[in-house]
Amino acid sequence: MIMEEITGRFTIEGWENVQINIGEIVEEEEEWEPMGPYPFPKMADLRDWDFKLLNRYKPFYAPQCDVCALCTFGKCDLTGNKYGACGIRMDAMQGRIVLLACLVGCSAHTAHARHMIHDLERKWGLDVPFDLGTEINVTAPLTQLITGIKPKKVRDFLPVLDYIEENIVQLADALHTGQEGSYLDFESKALQMGMLDSLGKEVADMIQIAYYNMPHGESNQPFFEVGMGTIDTNKPTIIVIGHNAPPSFDIVDYLMENGLEDEVELGGICCTAIDITRKYQKAKIASALGRQLRVVRAGFADVIVIDEQCIRADILKQAKAVGSPVICTNDKAMHGLVDRTNDDPDAIINDLVEGNVPGVVILDPFKVGRVAVEVARKIHPKRAKKEYILSDEAFERWLGECIQCGNCTFACPQGLKIGSANKKALEGDTEPLAKLFDQCVGCGRCEQVCKKHIPIVDLMVKAARPIIEKEKGKMRAGRGPVRDTEIRQVGAPIVLGTIPGIIAPIGCGNYPNGTEDVYTIVNEFASRGYIVTLTGCMAIDAAFWLDDEGKSVYERYPDDFDKGCVLNIGSCVSNAHIHGAAIKVASIFARRQIRANYDEIADYILNRVGACGVAWGAMSQKAASIATGFNRLGIPAVVGPHGVKYRRAYLGRRDLPEKWKVYDVRNGEEIQCEPCPEHLIVAVETIEECLPMMAKLCFRVADTPPGRQIKLTHYIDLSMKYLKVMPPDWHLYVRSEADLPLAKKEYYLKLLEDEHGWEIDWEKKKIVSGPIKGVDPSFNPTLLERLLPERR
Repeated sequence: MIMEEITGRFTIEGWENVQINIGEIVEEEEEWEPMGPYPFPKMADLRDWDFKLLNRYKPFYAPQCDVCALCTFGKCDLTGNKYGACGIRMDAMQGRIVLLACLVGCSAHTAHARHMIHDLERKWGLDVPFDLGTEINVTAPLTQLITGIKPKKVRDFLPVLDYIEENIVQLADALHTGQEGSYLDFESKALQMGMLDSLGKEVADMIQIAYYNMPHGESNQPFFEVGMGTIDTNKPTIIVIGHNAPPSFDIVDYLMENGLEDEVELGGICCTAIDITRKYQKAKIASALGRQLRVVRAGFADVIVIDEQCIRADILKQAKAVGSPVICTNDKAMHGLVDRTNDDPDAIINDLVEGNVPGVVILDPFKVGRVAVEVARKIHPKRAKKEYILSDEAFERWLGECIQCGNCTFACPQGLKIGSANKKALEGDTEPLAKLFDQCVGCGRCEQVCKKHIPIVDLMVKAARPIIEKEKGKMRAGRGPVRDTEIRQVGAPIVLGTIPGIIAPIGCGNYPNGTEDVYTIVNEFASRGYIVTLTGCMAIDAAFWLDDEGKSVYERYPDDFDKGCVLNIGSCVSNAHIHGAAIKVASIFARRQIRANYDEIADYILNRVGACGVAWGAMSQKAASIATGFNRLGIPAVVGPHGVKYRRAYLGRRDLPEKWKVYDVRNGEEIQCEPCPEHLIVAVETIEECLPMMAKLCFRVADTPPGRQIKLTHYIDLSMKYLKVMPPDWHLYVRSEADLPLAKKEYYLKLLEDEHGWEIDWEKKKIVSGPIKGVDPSFNPTLLERLLPERR
């Protein structure tokens, strides 16, 4: 006998006067772990944890202006923390702006997840299982930690998305005039939004892993080509841009079903490009976000397909200038084009090929493939007859137009000396102009202020053409989650400190000095035995630079989650798996219960798991919410100089010892500790400052002597290598002579005695007095009173 599931309202014959309603039928969930104290936490539930963080890492604000003009009472001058007409002060106003940025970022990732479910359930339903293989049991660590749900299929994420979306609405409400007035509470709400963002990312990536059978965390992922020079422009070429991959996967399906994989080139920019390479090995990545304008201007694309996020707002104008039709596939970015979703595909193809329209909107992802491929095939012969990179004559003519006014340099966020490079190029030396190609962030502001309307970006592309044609790096496909079996191998070394830390380069390409900095970060830490996990644009940009043997960092280092390895985790939403790895250390190695137990796990990570994120080119609101999500989980982050424009940092004060106290769980005693990690989010000016700062932010109060010795060695060595000085605070992290680097132990003991007044027993070569605290192998630190013996 088969029982059909019935929901909704119905009647039974003979019982017409009885109304029966059946809502959702929910299967009883397997009791996989006791429920913790905070399932589906609302905005105030983790406020105590937030305030502990904010008490130690006080928000430091750098307002871009001293005025609030968000309501008609304004504009209000808030200089000197004065009160505005509604009663808000400058500090609260800055906290409000931070919350707004995090809200936008979280909404982008969560909407991405919801959009994919809406689109993909029509074809495959909601009961697609998560089969991550035998090496992953903790399938969705953030979901388990925050909601208490252990998802087994796509359907299980629906209440998770409902929860995030309700919180987004409630937190957005707090932004309204006449609501919150405390900067600390605005920051607590921003931390809540950052946590929700991490959860939304996990949902998004798990959904696409399930539907498209992307890699499940396997090591030794295949290589694929990266760089503008890898695009074969002799073939019809499609360039996809954005973050929501289903329309691009429809292109892949059409190519494969029709045997066109070798005839049509499929390349991409940003996270959609990363995601299609997780499934389709013939795809190529032309560039990360920072070079989007230059890729489009170079005229590679016979058709451009965009979905959502990180797409230039003037993409239609830029594409039209080089004759590339645009297909918009997402209702969040339609650029004024006509919705042709339900039109005859042949009519759409004809209109695009003949140039009747500059682009179209197709909102059904399963209708994009045929149109995109056939437009590229038919328009390619026409476009191939034209040259879109400047001719030699045009190049020289435009260089001659430059009057050396300096407007371009003043407008450039990097302060690039474009005028002097133009002058050199006019004299026959194009090298300075070509070098600007990598340092340029592709904003185009220089062209907006040029009095002579010189196409400056085109000049850079022309000068750098020989470099572009040779730009061919290699990158591994995004592997997705970190396996439980890997955590069993590295959990102890990470917590003990003998693996000095997890370094997570993430985010956008607004670098202060080009993509070489990314290579430097990755190579420096991988070569020192850190685990380096990359996502998003930094994962792409790391592949451009090659060593003396012609190898990228992905070719040089293995992609296991282990000491001295470099992992491409995947796109921006895959970033959630880095959070997940830290959570798994607490769950698998330390056997902490993670189910709805956020504050305890975050406390464990803050005190024991050496990890540091770096968003060296952070640009978007998503980068703000990503970093804030890391921070609430107890993971610090470093941002580049442009990161100050987010207006807020979480800075520790090592000169205030009262901020650096923890409890010892064994006896409830409050212990004075060294300042580590010193900051939660901090901006630094140069790569030379960045590298030692990241090493320092991997210190944890629970480090063992061998672990602290390794971490201190790298901190001192990086400071000496890049800043040419001993770090001024190195002695604060010495607890005993066992923490000192072995090779120069006596030298450091002498420094401690002479420069810091420590008492040394030279006969035994031991420290007698001086450290903030000594070494206790069984020390069990926490900030949470509820974990102390008398509170249990």
